[in-house]
Amino acid sequence: MHEPAAPRTLADDPLAGVAALPGVAESVDAARRACEELRWHEAYRRRWREVRAEAGLRSARGSAALDGARVPLDVVRALAVGEGPGRDPRGTAAPGLAPQAAAEPAPGARSAPDVAVAAGALRVAAEVERLMPELGARGAAALPPFGQLAARLHAAAGRGWVADDDLGRLRTTQVPLDLRGLGAAPSGAEVAGRLDLLNRVLRETRAPALVVAAVVHGEVLALRPFVAGNGLVARALSRLVLTSRGLDPTGSLVPEQAWSSAPNPYLSAAAGFATGTPDGLAGWVAFCARGAVDGAREARTVADAVLAGRLTTGG
Repeated sequence: MHEPAAPRTLADDPLAGVAALPGVAESVDAARRACEELRWHEAYRRRWREVRAEAGLRSARGSAALDGARVPLDVVRALAVGEGPGRDPRGTAAPGLAPQAAAEPAPGARSAPDVAVAAGALRVAAEVERLMPELGARGAAALPPFGQLAARLHAAAGRGWVADDDLGRLRTTQVPLDLRGLGAAPSGAEVAGRLDLLNRVLRETRAPALVVAAVVHGEVLALRPFVAGNGLVARALSRLVLTSRGLDPTGSLVPEQAWSSAPNPYLSAAAGFATGTPDGLAGWVAFCARGAVDGAREARTVADAVLAGRLTTGG
């Protein structure tokens, strides 16, 4: 007769060490309070889909800006409805985007490559929002295996500006072209193993959603598993984890707004995570928590605008 398995304890959790670092519990509490306060905004009673959609636009714009592609919000909004620049080079619209009317960058966009990256960020936002549970849904959202999910998001992000052969494929011998400020990236041979480990961690951990999202975000930035577009993928994965694990059921946090306005602290905190030191890990979790608080503030701005019927097209 087999004895029943012993129940898992916090000490058995693969992220228990991160969750127990100094300051992490306080960071988790700060993010939780901000998200709880946001949840009860009047706009989420009936118009949460509008808030989430607008937040997705702003998230995409900020994420693209963090990768150096600074495109005005009105251009991003036009891309989303099919009236702006950013036509797919093969003449087909991206999932979630209407067919584009023009291929030249609009005034205010620095270049066609910037617009291509912004369009990729929009496609990633659309993919993530398709996977998010509806506000008020019960139970955890079922997500694809991590490797498949990351590849799917990368294929969406990179279409039109990353080589077709590299879309959704882990790099092998190549050196990543982005995030060079984080130092040397792990070899291609190491990437697959570490992503597999991350997949196992995600299956097993019961750590707070903020901690899980921060680890996923930081690890993808550190690994840079694809030849380019790693930042877009990392931030999209973080957004999805925060919502699917219940910290941000509204799916409308916009931390990218604050991060893109001051990218150096973002990169510095990510570099700290990549060191793997206790201070670096705790500092990154605290940074992500501040991002959640700032992101909730921006989401409240969006929610106010939705209720008032005054979403602006500038920015």
